[in-house]
Amino acid sequence: MLKNSIAVSATLHCLTGCAIGEVLGLLIGTALGLSNIVTIVLAVTLAFLFGYTLSLLPLLKGGLTLGAALSIAFAADTLSIATMEIVDNSVMLAVPGAMNAGLVNPVFWLALALALTAAFFAALPVNNYLIKRGKGHALAHQHHHNH
Repeated sequence: MLKNSIAVSATLHCLTGCAIGEVLGLLIGTALGLSNIVTIVLAVTLAFLFGYTLSLLPLLKGGLTLGAALSIAFAADTLSIATMEIVDNSVMLAVPGAMNAGLVNPVFWLALALALTAAFFAALPVNNYLIKRGKGHALAHQHHHNH
């Protein structure tokens, strides 16, 4: 049960970083009228940036060097973020009109909420699998408790 709660916590943590980057990227892309492809590339890039940053901060605070913290963050988050981004953007593209709805249209926000929820449930078994094998967020979790 403990590993499952760690997987939920890790997935929520990952979702937070992904959601910040994803929402920011979609907001910028939609506001500037960028194409769907450019908007998705921007959103994915920002999702990885914010996802890794949220993992780095506690590791750096815990006394790890930047190199060691980056190594752990990449190992802990890459597969989870990638899973979330594939699912998230697939849902956004699958919902008719979501990518072109505009920021004041409820379709955009409802599709985004659906996409982020689907991304959470897609990444949860990924994180659970990694944690059970001592990988993924299990690596970062060890450093949160050791420092």
